[in-house]
Amino acid sequence: MKKTKVFITIFIALLLIVSIFLFLNRDKFAYVGSVDYVEVDCNRKSQILSEVYTSDQKIRRENNLIKYAKEDHRNQELVISIIEKCGMPTLNEVTQEQMNAIWIGLQHNTDNKYRIKYFPLIEKAVKNGDLSKEQYALMKDRMLMDEGKPQIFGTQIKNGKLYNLESPETVNKRRQEMGLEPIEDYLKRFDISFYAN
Repeated sequence: MKKTKVFITIFIALLLIVSIFLFLNRDKFAYVGSVDYVEVDCNRKSQILSEVYTSDQKIRRENNLIKYAKEDHRNQELVISIIEKCGMPTLNEVTQEQMNAIWIGLQHNTDNKYRIKYFPLIEKAVKNGDLSKEQYALMKDRMLMDEGKPQIFGTQIKNGKLYNLESPETVNKRRQEMGLEPIEDYLKRFDISFYAN
């Protein structure tokens, strides 16, 4: 009985400490919520996409998880709003970096439904040469992983391990077709060994 009271006291104390910490740091946490369409000026889409790209690269260098959530959410809203209002851009209208911002805005978010919705536009952009086959492979694998299915190209790492891979024995052939390096070389960056079984 005494052990139970001690446990309950410790639990309440921890709960109180965590609550105080969260209250004192409430401005640092962001509920990003649902994705909303935002007002965008199609005449400024190049500038907006440049800002998306710059913002994305900056937060990844800073490695600040709270900023990741806020900026990725904002960038996703901007990219989706541009696609919906102005149409999917091409390299005839924007630079490669700005096209990459479209891909980044869809890839770097937590909600797979938007990747699925806009993936046909990504596929078309790849076929037209506006985006790379590597970007196609990364997004395809990400969507499969989010759906709990095996990935095809071996681009996704989860919890420090290569995420489940379809037909590992032929992955390098598929990777080569997408312009990707051999999987063994790719995984060395993450200190992961590859065994095709």
